[in-house]
Amino acid sequence: MTAPAPPWALLAELTHACPLHCGYCSNPLELTKRSRELTAPQWAQIFDQAAQMGVLQVHLSGGEPLLRRDIAAITQSAADAGLYTQLVTSGVGLTPERLTELTASGLHSVQLSVQHSDPASSDKIAGHPSFEEKKAAAQLIKERGLPLGLNVVLHHENLDAIDAIMQLAVDWQADRIELANAQFYGWGLLNRATLMPTRDQLTHANTVIDSWRKRLDGAIDITWVEPDYFSGAPKPCMGGWGAVSLTIAPDGTALPCPAAASLPDLDAPNALDQPLSWIWKHSPAFNRFRGTQWMPSPCQTCDLRSKDFGGCRCQAYALTGDAARTDPACSLSPDHGIIVDATREAGTRTAVPVPRRPIRGPWPASPR
Repeated sequence: MTAPAPPWALLAELTHACPLHCGYCSNPLELTKRSRELTAPQWAQIFDQAAQMGVLQVHLSGGEPLLRRDIAAITQSAADAGLYTQLVTSGVGLTPERLTELTASGLHSVQLSVQHSDPASSDKIAGHPSFEEKKAAAQLIKERGLPLGLNVVLHHENLDAIDAIMQLAVDWQADRIELANAQFYGWGLLNRATLMPTRDQLTHANTVIDSWRKRLDGAIDITWVEPDYFSGAPKPCMGGWGAVSLTIAPDGTALPCPAAASLPDLDAPNALDQPLSWIWKHSPAFNRFRGTQWMPSPCQTCDLRSKDFGGCRCQAYALTGDAARTDPACSLSPDHGIIVDATREAGTRTAVPVPRRPIRGPWPASPR
């Protein structure tokens, strides 16, 4: 197999702790304890290695990274390594003093999560009164001259508000907005019946987004990520498994993508035990689904195998229990009926979604 090109981005999950309890969260059900989180010096070593590999930017994420008291020191070490730093935050706790400290430490940009354009609906989805803090954070970020990106996870509960959400992006002077339909991993999979949009919702949202793109004419960079549950074609796996980015979990576990934490037999390496370059190039976990040799039928002979990379390995596992099977989102998959049945859940809506928080006792059953 040809040696993989170096990754260009690193997702640094500094903590799984978060003040919000969003039911669509794609974090694993078993969250990493605060006592197992990497220290700031350990993150500094990882950032140095990442920069030497060719990584260009780091996303400081979580959970909520602002819950790390040493976030400024972590940011400083990433900047000192020569990496472009982006804070991925809910905005909760982003005070003027905190942002001053972070910008002085080398923070380059901020991505702010948004749950809804309506304050009450936003707070309900987040499970925490947070809308006003988000609004204040957006204003503060723009006042400091930092690029502002908004990240909106879309689902049944907020997809009809897409027009108002776009207006909010304009009002908050966002430079970029990512409109990503919920991915059904982790907590999102538990709450799939609640979150699943309808075809009519998606059709309307597409029309609204097209209208805003014409109206704004590039003034705001708009990324619209549609769900593959309805298309019959699986979404590409981030340019292929272990192709463009790597994730470091709060305890140092190295993953080809954030959702890969759910794969029980991956045997993911830890950045405290092995050099990052070895992990990227040689570890069995990162090479497991690279290339096409691993692919089953019908992927093995499909003309699209080098474009959709067999679909999402994490979705294949979530829906079939086998990460090596053809992604059920593909209409050619022998398991496509799972997706067809799931889309029929749209609009059925369970009464109360399971909130994202540490689970005690038996795990809730995941839908198949």
